[in-house]
Parts: sequence; structure tokens; C-alpha cells
Amino acid sequence: MSRIMDQIRASKLPSHMMQFAARGALQVPPAENIEILVYLARHNKVFGELARLTLAGWDEKACLASASDPATPAEVLDYFISPENLRPKLLPALLENPSVSEGEVIKLAVSALRETIEGMLKSVRVRSLSGVLTVLKTNPYLKKEEAAEIDALLGAGQSASSIAEDGETGTNGQSAVAAEPEPSETGGPQAEVVEAQAGAEKPDAELSAYLNQHAHEIAAEGEKPFQAIGGIVELLGPDYFPVIETAEAPPKAAPSPATAKSGVAIKKVHSPIEPERKNALQKINALDVKGRIQLALKGNKEERSILIRDGTKVVALAVLEAPKLSDGEVEKIASQKNVLEAVLRQIPLKRRFVKNYIVVRNLVGNPRTPIDLGLGLMKNLLTQDLKNLSNNKEVSETIRKLALKMYKQKLESANRK
Repeated sequence: MSRIMDQIRASKLPSHMMQFAARGALQVPPAENIEILVYLARHNKVFGELARLTLAGWDEKACLASASDPATPAEVLDYFISPENLRPKLLPALLENPSVSEGEVIKLAVSALRETIEGMLKSVRVRSLSGVLTVLKTNPYLKKEEAAEIDALLGAGQSASSIAEDGETGTNGQSAVAAEPEPSETGGPQAEVVEAQAGAEKPDAELSAYLNQHAHEIAAEGEKPFQAIGGIVELLGPDYFPVIETAEAPPKAAPSPATAKSGVAIKKVHSPIEPERKNALQKINALDVKGRIQLALKGNKEERSILIRDGTKVVALAVLEAPKLSDGEVEKIASQKNVLEAVLRQIPLKRRFVKNYIVVRNLVGNPRTPIDLGLGLMKNLLTQDLKNLSNNKEVSETIRKLALKMYKQKLESANRK
């Protein structure tokens, strides 16, 4: 580790030098510059955004060299392969690099789009990782022929494992995913139990895949209770708590005429009684992390609207994987200022969501949206929305200035025509 990197980690580098570092302007080898930028992007609140923007435009050859090198620090490799930072040209090198953990490849498999799926299926290493293949098979963008190819790979892997353990082929090439259970020699009850178990697993395939993919995060969170970002009052709204009469309680002393005239005596108070939403909130408060994930995936619209505000990232992100999540819900989430940054970053990774213009517009206009994400989505906005964005005082000055510049460019282009 270089002396400069040590100083950055210890926050001992002067401010102007930190700014140089975030711009990639330090006189150090390219690989070390990348390591410094990744560290700042992930851990520095002041210069993190600048470092992310610098990395997004960093020299591709230098990035490819780091992505290919097994000696590259794990933090750098994890940054490059994360869905929000992945460059398509780096994908083959990252997938074949043994220092890229299988867990990170699994994360990529869940939200992979067409180009990434095709790249993953070409990777020799990915084709040998059964955990990655199993999760990749749940990807909604997977084609039927690709699913069949994965079945064959998983079946071949299972057969090879059986040969190694038992010295014989056993199921003779039967696919681990598609194989039907053998009927019991003793008949009836046992076969029925096997069939019942297989049937019970099918509806929970999405849940199982999500739990397996995020097993480490779930274990790290432990029994963390539900805690809404912004607090419960902001979640429900101040008008949610009903007003009730308190006339039954005998007064300690009769109010004087002067007090009655002044209106100081309070006859009504706000009560934290929750007659309508009580059940949903109580249900959520009683659940652990795994239970809330299951509810996020299988629950109703009201439960999703609460769980998207969960301060536990793995729970909030599960809402975006819910099969019943509507476009209208996503449009609303994209404009919320009281959700985790990770939620806003995840939305554009879903092709279905990013095709929705309102979702894109709401994300760019949301002051909570990370600046690098907003800058990347701005090119999709219409002229009038760019003009509105340039006058939006809630978003950062960088966003406003670029919106104004793009608005003028589009206006000039339209006038030439």
C-alpha cells in the first residue's frame, strides 16, 4: 500500500490534494489511481460523487488491466462488476478473474440485461458455477433456449458430482432443475409427500432465489427490526392519526371562564390509534428480516408502500422484485425523498422501469437521486422537462446547469429544422 493511499484512508491528506485524487490527477500508477478513486467513491462523502464521475470516464485500457489482474484489490473488482458501474467491455475479464467472488457474480445475474446475460453464458467460469447458473435462470430476460442450456449445464454438473462422490452415474444425466422425482418402491404415501413438497417449492422460487442471493446481507442484518426512513409519522402522514374525544376523563379542576374564553382548554387530542392500517403495520413490526422480504415479494400494494421505506436495504430492494409491483407504484417510488439511495439506483437497472418515461423524469427530478445517476438519465428528457429541471431549486446546481445547457441545445436544434 502506498503512502498516499495510507494518508487518504487516515483522512490526513490536505483538502486540495483530496480534490486532485478525486479527479484522478495524482502522479501515481494507473492501477493505484483506480484504487484511490474506488475508495473515495465508496467511502468519502465529500469527494465521493466526483470520484464516481471520474471513474465513469476513466481510460478503458487501464480499467481492463485492473479487471483482468487477480492481484487487483477485491474492493476495486467489486466496484467494477456491480450492476450500477459495470462497463460491457470489462465484463469478460471480470467474469474470468478468479478474484471476483461468486457472490458478486450472483448479484449481477439477478438484474442482468440481455447483453450481460449473453456475456455470462459465454464465460467458461460462469458455466462451471452452479450457484450463479441457478440464480441466472430466474432472470426475467432469459430466453427459453438459454434456460434449456442452463438446465443442461446444471444437469451435467450434478452428474459429475455424483460420479465423484459415489463412483457411478446415478441419475444418468438427469437435470437438477427439470428432473421429476422417482416414485417410491413402497408406493403411495412417500410419493405423495415428494410431489407435495415439489408443488410447495414452485410458488416460492422467487423468494428462495432472493434469499440465496442475499444470504450474507440477511445474516449481517440479523434480527434488525423494521424502521421507516423519516419516521412513522412521515410514513403515515400527520393527518393519519384520528382525533378522538376525551370528555370521559373527569377534569382535575373546572376551567375558569377566562380560560374557556381563551380556548386553552383542549377537548380533542391526536391519538396514535391506527384503526385502518393497524394490521399492516403490526404485521410488519412483528416480522424479522426474512419475513419482511417475503412480505415485500408476496404482499399487497399497501405493504409494499411501507416496506419500500424500510431502512434495511435488503428488504427495501425486495419490493422492486415483487411480481405484482405496478408501473404506477414505481413512478411514485422514483419521486420519493425518503427511500434509500440503493433503491433509486436499482430502479434504472430494470429494463421495464427505465422504459417508463415518467419513472426516468421522476428520478432525475428527485433531489435524493445520486448525481451520477441523474446525469446519466438526463439525455432521455424532453425539452420542456429539461427547462423545468433547470429551474428546480431542489436538485443540485450541476444538474440544473446541465439541464439548461441541454435545453438550449435541443431548442437550437429544433429551430434549425
